[in-house]
Formats: sequence, C-alpha cells, structure tokens
Amino acid sequence: MLLEGEIEAAFRGEKTTVRAGETLHIPANAPHSFTNTSKANTRLLCLCAPAGQEEFFAQIGVAVATRTTPPPKPDKEAEATFKKKAEELAPKYRTELLKP
Repeated sequence: MLLEGEIEAAFRGEKTTVRAGETLHIPANAPHSFTNTSKANTRLLCLCAPAGQEEFFAQIGVAVATRTTPPPKPDKEAEATFKKKAEELAPKYRTELLKP
C-alpha cells in the first residue's frame, strides 16, 4: 500500500501509477520496479509473502528514528555502498536486481 506520494510501478512490461491510499499486488519472485514520481519522499508499506524477503530490506535499508522520519539523503559514496550491499545479498534472498 502506498502511504504517501506517488510511484510508477513496472511489472510484466506494463507501467502503472500508484497514488497514496492505493495498493498493488505483485506475485512472489516476479520482476518489478518502483520509481518515485513525487517531488517529495514516498512511503510504501510492503508485505512480503512468504516470509523472509523482508530480511533483505532490513539488511540493506537505513534505520530511521520513527516511521515518519525522512530518509537520509545519500551522497554518491553511500549510494554506491548501498548498491554493492544489495548485489552481495541478493543471491542469499533469491533476488534478482533489475538494471535500469
């Protein structure tokens, strides 16, 4: 469910605009991507089933103080570190990272 903002979701070759309050279902292991199309931060509630995939996000993510705390603005080095960590952890979680 999209909590704030607007995203473009790409799934099976189709792009869909999702706005705050709307939901989107993507089957397990289906290639997909999200792009923030808002001018502000976007908040997305992601439910993973079966369980386990959420650990991937917990390990690559950056913890914030509260659910409404804005995310940190990464510099080039932090972004490169994030991508490298995601690439290293992806096989463990049977995750394929799509190239832009």
